[in-house]
Amino acid sequence: MARKTIGERLAQLEAQRRTLQIRLSKQERAIDTRRKVLIGALVLHRLENDRDVQIGGGLAEWLRRELPKFLTRDGDRDLFDALLEPRPHDPSLGNIGSGSAAP
Repeated sequence: MARKTIGERLAQLEAQRRTLQIRLSKQERAIDTRRKVLIGALVLHRLENDRDVQIGGGLAEWLRRELPKFLTRDGDRDLFDALLEPRPHDPSLGNIGSGSAAP
């Protein structure tokens, strides 16, 4: 059985390194996406269920102020239409995301 040259072994190791680097990048993106989903779920849960004006109202107002600057694509903005519309008489925001209004 012929032994591989040092150059061949280095090339093989470099290919393995690239493969592992790609796998690591995918794993890091998946973790980042999961974090974003969980934080988003928490924010939406608080907006839908928290009747405390200090938390719900303050967070809602902050999102109304910050989201339009953050969202750059029309499709993304469309997802938040219900949240971004001003609600002067309802500081709790009711049930955003469920399609029904607060009682």
